[in-house]
Amino acid sequence: MRLIEKVWFFQHSAKWFLVPLLLPLTAIFSLLSAVRRKCFQFGVFKSYAVDVPIIVVGNIGIGGNGKTPVTLYLIEQCLAQGINIGVISRGYGGQATHYPYLLDENSTAKEVGDEPLLIYQRHKVPVVVGSDRVASAKLLVGQGCELIIADDGLQHYRLKRDIELIVIDSKRQFGNGLLLPAGPLRESLWRLKTVDALIFNGELTTQIAPEETTNILKINMTLAASKVVNLKTGKCLSISDFQQTCLSEGRQLINAMAGIGDPARFFKTLTDIGFNLDKSLGFVDHQKYNKNQFIDFSDNIPLLMTEKDAVKCKDFAKENYWYLPVDAQIDQQQISPLLTTIFDKVSNQQE
Repeated sequence: MRLIEKVWFFQHSAKWFLVPLLLPLTAIFSLLSAVRRKCFQFGVFKSYAVDVPIIVVGNIGIGGNGKTPVTLYLIEQCLAQGINIGVISRGYGGQATHYPYLLDENSTAKEVGDEPLLIYQRHKVPVVVGSDRVASAKLLVGQGCELIIADDGLQHYRLKRDIELIVIDSKRQFGNGLLLPAGPLRESLWRLKTVDALIFNGELTTQIAPEETTNILKINMTLAASKVVNLKTGKCLSISDFQQTCLSEGRQLINAMAGIGDPARFFKTLTDIGFNLDKSLGFVDHQKYNKNQFIDFSDNIPLLMTEKDAVKCKDFAKENYWYLPVDAQIDQQQISPLLTTIFDKVSNQQE
């Protein structure tokens, strides 16, 4: 974890020294953000709609909160209803030859970023990356999509949206509650009361801004794993079969690495399953990898990583490299009103 993230999330004693130094920059950021919002609100900057409903799955802070599992869950629910769904993403870290870029079987994480490639490989739905989200959405409409999910982009007001969802890491929440760069927030907590639903990733131990969110739909989510996949061969095993056949008897010893918003969350998932970590290594979110970063990991012990990391490590994977896919587990009763709203918007658009 970078020093600044430790400051944001109260994990470094330097927070009281650095935060005051950054507050003037935070004041400037806050002013510019407010002016920008007002420009869109009063039509100085124009917002554009497309011909199908848009769902934004985003957050108000920096870092991974669980947006991609939510996106994958919504894709699955829509496909079950026969809805032609597509996804647009900024493609953070990617360097495609042109934009907007429509993913295909030959796309790489280097071109499109890790999360868009993960989404495409999971469900094979149309996925487009590019900074111009309006152009990306129009490209998906041309592909026959009846519904579009914007993976992130809550602050991208140039694209009009029909439904806004905010995903919140229940553990880290909003850190010190300050805007960038003194804190992790891109927008303040007032934004919570303007969206259609708040989705909490993990057990919520403390109430978040109850006066702001009384009338907002709240949905609890957990991430669950049931299998592991070999990165080199594609072999898939249930966790119990993996533990019985690939680990030293009685030891359950593995190595682990993660380059996500909160690597500690992934490592805790592994220990909760019953694995013993010999060595664990956390990287920053969207980390780019090469084989030299893995030389300290033994070839005799399985190395487990996230699915998001796996799409960037396939080219130099060894036989002991495995990844752990996770799926969003959401109470059907809690999310039913949201799904009904989504399906109704698609039906109304088709009429």
